This record gives sequence, structure tokens and C-alpha cells, in this order.
Amino acid sequence: MSEAAPALPEFETILLAREGRLLRITLNRPDALNAVNLTLHDELPQALWFAQTDAGSDVIVLTGAGKAFSAGGDLDHMEHSARNPHLFDHEARMAKRIVLTLLDIDKPVICRLNGHAVGLGATLALLCDIVIAAENARIGDPHVGIGLVAGDGGAVIWAQRIGLARAKEYLLTGELITATKAAEIGLVNAAVPLVDLDAAVDAFLAKLFAGSMAAIRATKILTNLELKRLATAVMDAGIAYESVSVRSPDHLEGILALKEKRKPRFGQG
Repeated sequence: MSEAAPALPEFETILLAREGRLLRITLNRPDALNAVNLTLHDELPQALWFAQTDAGSDVIVLTGAGKAFSAGGDLDHMEHSARNPHLFDHEARMAKRIVLTLLDIDKPVICRLNGHAVGLGATLALLCDIVIAAENARIGDPHVGIGLVAGDGGAVIWAQRIGLARAKEYLLTGELITATKAAEIGLVNAAVPLVDLDAAVDAFLAKLFAGSMAAIRATKILTNLELKRLATAVMDAGIAYESVSVRSPDHLEGILALKEKRKPRFGQG
């Protein structure tokens, strides 16, 4: 007999809900396209850790409220950190915790990619076990476009999904691609019309719930061992490089260019 389900914690920027043995985690800043501000960045590892230990669920769905999955970093928040770079040291610790906690969850984690997933948003989606995306969504990791190193997980997961050559192509340019293209190259598992997204997710969930949960969990643990080894090897260096780039003139220039809707004028090397 399963343990009694604990009460769901409440967060300012994340919604948790149960549907039977399913735990749904929803990034909940829809007016900001679920862009990651300091509060969401801090609440993510807490919500993920709860999901890992939650006795009331066997499967997790991660999605976004509104039109986007997550538009990446909140611009005002990033500008504040760029002007006060010592604040990023806390975020660096949280970024590592987000990645490692997501990889530690032994339950299947399904990403319902309801809209654009950018930067950290893309990393969150791609670290899930299965990604089912709406065709209208775009996905990419444009850290370099704002003078940042892709150190918060992009360097870990992109190459594991699509190989090193393609990963470098997208990480070094920051190009966003459609969910349809992402499905064609194996970055995500499937891309379907938005109106069919819930049906596609539900159909996959039905397959999981019909299976042996103990065997499914153990298989996930095995398939994540190499990912966890890689993340452990890469994340400290990645966060260190990103922490250096946060303090660079190029980063502030990249943010200001985005806010002013112009091309950035980066320095050399």
C-alpha cells in the first residue's frame, strides 16, 4: 500500500496539482511568459525536490502557464544581476541544484512543452525524460546572444540529445528552432498541433501508468547515470564560466540591446 500523499506546498511562481498519481508542476508567471526571475529560480529546486520525495505521485508533468513554457531569464532581473554581479553567486548555486535535482528524480518526468522554451527554459525542458511539444513552440539556448556562457545545463544536455556537432551549432549561435525541426533532429520526442498537445501527453501517460512503475523507475535511474556523471563533471566549470561572463561588458551590452530592440555591439575575444 502506498504512503499517504503529503500536502502540496504552495509557491509564488509555481503551481503544483495532483491528478491521481500524477503530479503536475506548472511554471506560473504567464504575464511574463514564465521568464525566470529570482523567485522562480529559487522556487524551482524546492518544487523539484518535493516532486522527488512526494509519496503521492508516480509520474510528473512539467509545463508552463499561458502561451509559453519559459522565455528564459527575466530581462529586468538579468540586468539587475549584471549591474550587481555578486548576486549571481547565489543563482549559480541554485542553477546547479536545479539541474542535479531534476536528474535525481527517479519518477518519469514528462515535459508538456506548450510554447517557447528559451535558455534555462530549454534546459528545463530537455532535462525531462520525454518532451512532447506544440508545433508552434520554438526552442533554443541563446546565452551567447547576451554575452553569457551556456553554463546552466545547456552544455550538458544538448549534445546528449542531438550529438556534439549539432549541439555546438545551436549553442554557439544561440539559434532558436521550431518544435517540428526539434522533433526531426531528435531534440524533442514529438511535435503536435497545439490543440492535440494534451491528448498526446495523456496518451503517453497512459502507457506509463499501465506499466510496472518499479521497473520504469529503475530503468530511468540506469539511463540517467551517465547524464548525472556528465552533469557532475561539467556543472561546476559551467557555472564558473557563466559567473565570469555575467561580469563582462558583453553581457550588459547584450541585455541592453535586447531591451532596446537593436543588435548588440560586442567586444572582441
